[in-house]
Amino acid sequence: MTEEGRTFSYEEALDTFPSVRDLTETAVRQIEALVNRIQSRDEMEQRKEELEEATKSIIEAWAEEIASIGCEVKGLWLVDWDSGDGYYCWRYPEASLSFYHSYEDGFKGRVPIN
Repeated sequence: MTEEGRTFSYEEALDTFPSVRDLTETAVRQIEALVNRIQSRDEMEQRKEELEEATKSIIEAWAEEIASIGCEVKGLWLVDWDSGDGYYCWRYPEASLSFYHSYEDGFKGRVPIN
């Protein structure tokens, strides 16, 4: 069930944060496991297309899971929660959901949530 257009209070965003963090950590570990199995530069080159497809598949599945929570994926391992007048913003591997930015400012305009 997708919750497109959902807005979150900060408390609601914090309630979903552990799921977002865990989904992201799982996807990152899956990609790391793919790369760590490679034994040599030659093998990396030989399997390049296969690895790219597998990585793309993991990232797409992650993005769909994040969207199903009602969050917005804004980049690789970058997630926003719409507050109604801006976004609560998190980027892996940050330990907590502790930044906010306006709709206009984007990631570069992030400020700490007090």
